[in-house]
Amino acid sequence: MSAGHFSYSGSSVPFEDGDSILLALTRAGVHPTGGGCLCFAGDCPHCLGTVDGVSYVRTCQVPAAELQVVFPHPLDGSEPQLPTEGGPATTPVEYRHVDVVIIGGGESGRRSELAALAQNQTVALFDAGRGEEVIGIYPGPVVVIRSAAGMIHIGCQEVVVATGASEIQPACPGNDLGGIVTARAAELLHEAGVDLGRSVAVGSPPHGVPDTPVEGRLVRFEGTDRVEAVVVEVNGDEVRHPCEAAIVGLGLYPRDGLARMGNGLPVSVVGEASAEPTIPPPPQSGTVCPCSDVTVADLESVWERGFHELELVKRATLAGTGTCQGAVCLPHIRSFLNDRGAELPAPFTARPVSRQLTLGEVAAGNHHPSFPRTALDPVHREMGAEMDRIGGWWRPWTYGDLRAEYDAVRQRVSIGDVSTLGKMRVTGPDAEAFLQLIYPTDVASIRPGRSRYVLMLNEAGYIFDDGLVSRELNNTFSLTFTSGGASHSEMWMRDWGSSYDVRIYNRTTSLGAINVTGPLASELVRRAGADELPPYMGHASAVVAGVPCQVFRLSFTGEVSFELHHPVDRSVELWETLMELGADMGILPHGLQALELLRLEKGHILVGLDTDYDSTPRRIHHDWAVNMDKGDFLGRASLLRTDQIPLDRMLVGLEMERQPVDGASLHLDGEYVGYVTSSGWSWTMDKAVMLAQLNLVGGELPDAVMVEGMLARRVPVPFYDPDGARARA
Repeated sequence: MSAGHFSYSGSSVPFEDGDSILLALTRAGVHPTGGGCLCFAGDCPHCLGTVDGVSYVRTCQVPAAELQVVFPHPLDGSEPQLPTEGGPATTPVEYRHVDVVIIGGGESGRRSELAALAQNQTVALFDAGRGEEVIGIYPGPVVVIRSAAGMIHIGCQEVVVATGASEIQPACPGNDLGGIVTARAAELLHEAGVDLGRSVAVGSPPHGVPDTPVEGRLVRFEGTDRVEAVVVEVNGDEVRHPCEAAIVGLGLYPRDGLARMGNGLPVSVVGEASAEPTIPPPPQSGTVCPCSDVTVADLESVWERGFHELELVKRATLAGTGTCQGAVCLPHIRSFLNDRGAELPAPFTARPVSRQLTLGEVAAGNHHPSFPRTALDPVHREMGAEMDRIGGWWRPWTYGDLRAEYDAVRQRVSIGDVSTLGKMRVTGPDAEAFLQLIYPTDVASIRPGRSRYVLMLNEAGYIFDDGLVSRELNNTFSLTFTSGGASHSEMWMRDWGSSYDVRIYNRTTSLGAINVTGPLASELVRRAGADELPPYMGHASAVVAGVPCQVFRLSFTGEVSFELHHPVDRSVELWETLMELGADMGILPHGLQALELLRLEKGHILVGLDTDYDSTPRRIHHDWAVNMDKGDFLGRASLLRTDQIPLDRMLVGLEMERQPVDGASLHLDGEYVGYVTSSGWSWTMDKAVMLAQLNLVGGELPDAVMVEGMLARRVPVPFYDPDGARARA
């Protein structure tokens, strides 16, 4: 009696209660991949299919279900066929911890479970027969399992591998025909009421299955699509046995791939998985690795070319790299090499994953958007911000009125989300010495509670990032980096820090940061409860609006500014409270468009915009940020050399009556002499201001150049408040 139907290549296939997809297909006379020995145990690639949009599924280990949509796995190397509707679903993940994880629900696995329970240990047993596929053992140890309900990541003290043994598959001509099954598969099919027809059994015959046992060495299978005869060799003569099905009992091989993944970890192996493997006779011809279509001729070819080690043979032929991860081919390749005089090689290295996974299953429990968002992202959007992807993050470009945002900073008070800044803490006995190497400034002279602007140079003396270094305690420092350069800077720090006794903590995503800036910034922060405010370029711990913060007094806008670094889960609370407390001050938030104009008026650089790949501190008027007398630092030797070379260009300030586009060319007497790196219209000064890379002409910087047909005058920077009195107020 049929329990239901599923779709296979558009046709309806009935199934009975307890059937796997493969068993139902076999009842219907269908081989899912067209041919090859079926083991019904998940060890071979011959039952692969695409099930409900997921490819590389072992249909022998998936229960048949109503409304399933199954397609055969392509045999020509083309992409598996996928459903045309619907999209990927989020894969749930469960995290657990027990004393002992047991892999395999057979007799040896159940014995191990009882033994562990008798010692009052917590136990988790997983079995592929129940749809629980263990796909890897990782350091920890951590065992990762795929189940029908999702992924399971389970930590433990000990892993017991009780995965049993797989049946050796035939490696000879014709082994890609339909109608070939292993002895255990024949027993399963017979018990399920599937009639194999006139069967010939080679090797150890199955129990209770009607068949004709034959003796002799297996030579080949004959047939067109399905096996029609088995040919064996007896006393040097070939004997042909006509049949409708061939049953092969060629011995067992320990299913120890997971155990080999756990090499060096607290992993024990019990039962058949721990037995000495049966090495079959060396293959003479035919396909050895059905996953990668590697033949005996391919093995002989790489042997003749000098590949005599198992790992090299694997790489030269790709045998063992396919779906079954060597479960079919490994016994035969070991036998092949041993027959040619090599010592019987150990199995090749096993690595997760043991089963193919979807990207959703691999990523289960992890979420890393290509463009991350700060904790304030929904707040910005609710406030009508125009969001853009800048510096690797989604950030507010403007809240709709650039002039109002600008005026709030210059005349009253404003807040901005600067959570995207790279934020790190460096601690350890060598912290100061390490940062002395990393930065060209004298870190040793920074007192606790003080900060300093710093450049980051590579060995060639070129600038690749900038930020702030702040000393908290004698050997504890807080560092900031640009939003777009934080990842590279972290790599740089960890690379150079490997020979120092330091700990480097990346706190970029764990700390939010809000910049309170404007002439009324101090009053607003005091209203929020911070009575003791740090001096300019100082920092201190404070509770602001009930939120614990590290308050940094600095200025990127040219006005009084406080960066409030705080736990990211309190960002919304802090932002909303500051907006409420500043309502009567005319507070408004500002986006990046306003911030870029504000910083431009102060002549502050944006690394990567106002700098080139070969910008040195001297070329951008930042040699004041370099202490050549403090001792060695990264890039010092290069600066000593390049400082002797006359300058060819510099970063300068220009002003004109109309704002040019960024990147506009500079010309002098019709000749190209540079380009605009950043520009903006200054409402405060009622003129366009810009930073530009300007070539020296005759050893001197021109006083004026032409930009987009208009005269631009070179002027000192900062353009606004050159003495910095407003930021220090």
